[in-house]
Amino acid sequence: MNIVLASKSKRRQKILQNLGINFKSFSVDTDEKNVPSLPPDELVTGLAVRKLNAVSEQKNYDDQTLVICADTIVYYDGLIMGKPESAADAFNTLTMLSGNWHEVYTGVALRIGDKLSVDYEVTRVKFRELSIDEIEKYVDSGEPMDKAGAYGIQDTAGIFVEAIEGDFFNVVGLPVCKMGQMIKNDFGLNIIDLIK
Repeated sequence: MNIVLASKSKRRQKILQNLGINFKSFSVDTDEKNVPSLPPDELVTGLAVRKLNAVSEQKNYDDQTLVICADTIVYYDGLIMGKPESAADAFNTLTMLSGNWHEVYTGVALRIGDKLSVDYEVTRVKFRELSIDEIEKYVDSGEPMDKAGAYGIQDTAGIFVEAIEGDFFNVVGLPVCKMGQMIKNDFGLNIIDLIK
């Protein structure tokens, strides 16, 4: 089985590498503008499918290739938070998350040949109270700028996380337990057999 991760996210690539899965990465540009009228689960699954369709338009993969697409957002108090558009946006996002629980949603879309599997995972995360100085220094580092919700739990922002309920890898950007269940239930394959 050939595996293609259709994502330019270094974090998703690292997750698969750490699992010991051989894969090729293929980035695809799609319109990821948030659609506020959609619930977060529908938004992330819709964006993941949109990426999968964009890949299918550019590449013709056979029934021996598993294509993986994912999209992650942070959801807090009715607001959908994607990647910040500016340093000020990142500062405002982190200020809102400070001292509060929020949810991280990741939609996953998989395809083998003509067969499609789509699902999502949600994880709850609580930030401790952050000082203005901490937020400013973190934003000045540039680290928040390419991350949903303006933070990466696996990097410096891990020091902000007081509690987590659910899949840690989902917060990083790829819920591997959910993905493994999808591969087994919808394609009849065991993810352990895909590991080198």
